[in-house]
Amino acid sequence: MGSGTSNQHHFAFQNAERALKAAALIQRWYRRYVARLEMRRRCTWSIFQSIEYAGQQDQVKLHDFFSYLVDHFTPSSHNERDFLNRMFTEERFPKDLEMEKCSNYNSIEVPDNYTGPHLSFPLLPDHATALVEAFRLKQQLHARYVLNLLHETRKHLIQLPNINRLSTCYSEEITVCGDLHGQLDDLIFIFYKNGLPSPERAYVFNGDFVDRGKDSVEILMILFAFMLVYPKEFHLNRGNHEDHMVNLRYGFTKEVMYKYKIHGKKILKTLQDVFCWLPLATLVDEKVLILHGGVSDMTDLELLAKLDRHKIVSTLRCKTRKQSEKLAEGKRKASQMSSPGRPTPWFLPMSRSLPSSPLHVGSHKAHKTGRSSSIPCSASLDRKELSQQVRRSVDLELERCRQQAGFPVIREKEPVLFMAEVDSDAEQLLQPTQEEWKQVVDILWSDPMAQEGCKANTVRGGGCYFGPNVTEQLLQKYNLQFLIRSHECKPEGYEFCHNRKVLTIFSASNYYEVGSNRGAYVKLGPALTPHIVQYQANKATHMLTTRQRISRVEESALRALREKLFAHSSDLLGEFKKHDADKTGLITLSDWATAVESVLHLGLPWRMLRPQLVSSSTENVLEYTSWLEDLAKEQLSHENIQSSVLETLYRNRSNLETVFRILDSDHSGFISLDEFRQTWKLFSSHMNIDITDDCICDLARSIDFNKDGRIDINEFLEAFRLVEQSCPEGNTSDGPQTTNTDDSSCSRPGAH
Repeated sequence: MGSGTSNQHHFAFQNAERALKAAALIQRWYRRYVARLEMRRRCTWSIFQSIEYAGQQDQVKLHDFFSYLVDHFTPSSHNERDFLNRMFTEERFPKDLEMEKCSNYNSIEVPDNYTGPHLSFPLLPDHATALVEAFRLKQQLHARYVLNLLHETRKHLIQLPNINRLSTCYSEEITVCGDLHGQLDDLIFIFYKNGLPSPERAYVFNGDFVDRGKDSVEILMILFAFMLVYPKEFHLNRGNHEDHMVNLRYGFTKEVMYKYKIHGKKILKTLQDVFCWLPLATLVDEKVLILHGGVSDMTDLELLAKLDRHKIVSTLRCKTRKQSEKLAEGKRKASQMSSPGRPTPWFLPMSRSLPSSPLHVGSHKAHKTGRSSSIPCSASLDRKELSQQVRRSVDLELERCRQQAGFPVIREKEPVLFMAEVDSDAEQLLQPTQEEWKQVVDILWSDPMAQEGCKANTVRGGGCYFGPNVTEQLLQKYNLQFLIRSHECKPEGYEFCHNRKVLTIFSASNYYEVGSNRGAYVKLGPALTPHIVQYQANKATHMLTTRQRISRVEESALRALREKLFAHSSDLLGEFKKHDADKTGLITLSDWATAVESVLHLGLPWRMLRPQLVSSSTENVLEYTSWLEDLAKEQLSHENIQSSVLETLYRNRSNLETVFRILDSDHSGFISLDEFRQTWKLFSSHMNIDITDDCICDLARSIDFNKDGRIDINEFLEAFRLVEQSCPEGNTSDGPQTTNTDDSSCSRPGAH
């Protein structure tokens, strides 16, 4: 009896020991499994983020190139100057007249068969709610209502300060949302889960409403509608994508023109001005600062509060007062050259000459919210007109002082008379100083870093990286508790850093790919303790396991990375040959990783990514020519184009599409022959090419394949492909390629 009991205890002990060992083994295996998944997730995240930031660098470099051309080109007539202004920004005084024309929505008729949402002003809560429901059902708002809504939005934004101030005393809580980037599902999900805006439920949307996603227009209409319905409870900050130059590359311009083919140009022009009037930051209870990007060691909230924010048309281009003087000198020369006795060049449009007679514009159009500005004078003015303008200038200065002191703004009802031909002094006052421009760039483009200090943000190409000490310095200077910012996609939708003094909120879930990240928003009560809510707007992600989700996102990231590698095949081949001194056609995998990073500059862990990118390697060496050929098979299988040409198209397609939209200065979807000719005059002036007007005309006709008198995006890309294909192999010249035609010799744009 006793012996049997002893054996039972022995077996029970052995079983327990085996169970413990098995549990430890399973636990160890599971931890390794989770660690491997996390490593794959982080690598995938690095790929997406590196490619995204590389695209932003390309955008900045491309814009800098065009800015250099414009700044160093002296226009020879009013028409050329007008074309240059339309390429990047609008002159402020003519823009007021353009805005008045664009706001003429009453002349647009809504057809009887229109089944979309209707708006009437002033807006009521039911109107905004109906707009959300209509967009959820994929209905489109008519252009008349879009322009009407933008017009009312602009009037409201003009009244707002640069830094909005909110208090939790007037509402139960304040909800702060980050980037939406055209993803309507996320906005609808936030309203569904958190509740629609109301006097008890205030919202702050922290910029980057547009670009990348397909529903940017709908998001803007909803946000603007709720802002007009609840002006004290619903607030918007400007992001770095609320910028017409950024929109050229990342899809919003294309979306507007696709959805509103007839009135798209008016909508874009109005939106450009609306973006300039968006507030720069929001302050909650004087303790929590909400801004889009971040801060720098030079951030001055007092300067940000008083600068004229509407002067910052684009953060990509700073047209300072010094540059304005240079341009003014060019204008004076152009005025002399385009006098009545001198004919206008044949290739410039004749209908865009500036009016020489005075124009009547309401005072609220000429000077928004009483901001100070000089009134231009002319020798032809009589004493009465001069007296009126001097009086108006003094009144504007008094009005600005009243506004800064907190008194209500007094508006004049009588129209003011001013000349369309503004003088250089007035124009200089309408340009931001370098310091003002830099302040705005820093708060819209900057990112936090773990290290101390502040340095240039070379990864994005704009703004800076700021460390914990910079954050602490700003918080102490202005007696703040913490910062809330957006601007960066985070895997969990949010992230604390700098000892929990900086909170990043990103509200666009599935930003890179379905399952790539969560969205989040933060709620602030009277105690100002952040309560974070995370979500996934896409229901498909809930059906996937963690492994399936990571595998799906990883596959998408690697596909994008292979396209990036293929786009630089020629450069990679040259770099591989440097490591293959004996010309064996083989390099070590370590040299492969070094060469790839030296070409792409993405800062990725290439050795860790090697198994997914390199499959045909033996004994730690790689036959690089075979690897490059395998890399091209996936892209070439769907394209009947030779490898070298397709490689260049992959590398430059985003830049080419952006160039096309820059040249298409009137957003018509086509480059007119006049726009093409004027652009070539700009290029030829920069490159010191003596090119005749006949040659430019022949070149334009050769690109216009269907002979309809204009160049669309497909013709533009096709011309680039044909030029690249016609270049002799091994030609490394960076200059334009010259081809012969039946009539004369013409210069074609080089492939790079």
